[in-house]
Amino acid sequence: MARSDRLPIRYTLQDYPNQPTPQPQPQPQPIKRHHTARYYAHRVRESLTNRVIKILCTIFLSLLLFVGIVLFILWLSLRPHRPRFHIVDFNVPGLSQPSGFENAQITFNVTDRNSNPHIGIYYDSMVGSVFYKDQQIGSAPLMDPFYQEPKTTTIVYSTFGAATLTVNSNRWKEFMDARQQGTVIFRLEITSVIRFKVTTWDTKHHKMHVNCDVAVGPDGTILPTWKNKKCPVYFS
Repeated sequence: MARSDRLPIRYTLQDYPNQPTPQPQPQPQPIKRHHTARYYAHRVRESLTNRVIKILCTIFLSLLLFVGIVLFILWLSLRPHRPRFHIVDFNVPGLSQPSGFENAQITFNVTDRNSNPHIGIYYDSMVGSVFYKDQQIGSAPLMDPFYQEPKTTTIVYSTFGAATLTVNSNRWKEFMDARQQGTVIFRLEITSVIRFKVTTWDTKHHKMHVNCDVAVGPDGTILPTWKNKKCPVYFS
């Protein structure tokens, strides 16, 4: 096979001077928007309005929180606390005598503490009752109506005698049988109608019940473990 005697020919731009040179494409420019003075004034007013609203909301919420804290503190300081009763003394003289029911007598001493620092208590009535095995054996009014100052203690004491006790020979025999075991348990109930005095106004009437379980020994005196025991208090 014969070889070709022709040489390859290369063309350059100099060989074609009239050929146009490619130009770079221009980049697109962002469109500039021109706003009017009214637009900018509106934006300024809108910004100021939002700022004022935020300030007013902050002030309102701060005042609401402050008022809530003040009301909570007032509620804590003016919320009435129920009185505290403790049985101090309880005696059944003549318990060691088989015929003691003929002159049966019960004496007791209870402390009534008003622990409220700014609230007084009106006692419109107070009645005491003694129970044995949930059977009432005596009842009588204890004190005339009185007002108890804040942070004060009142001594409630009374004696139930033949006129206010309903103890017959059968009941006294039950006392004697329990005495042989070393302990006779009674329950003293104090029922009162009270009102709380809060600053310049009084609350409605509340019926308050105080239950004091108490045990006496063979000699009829309160046992040391029951002395100064706190009595439950509830309202009805």
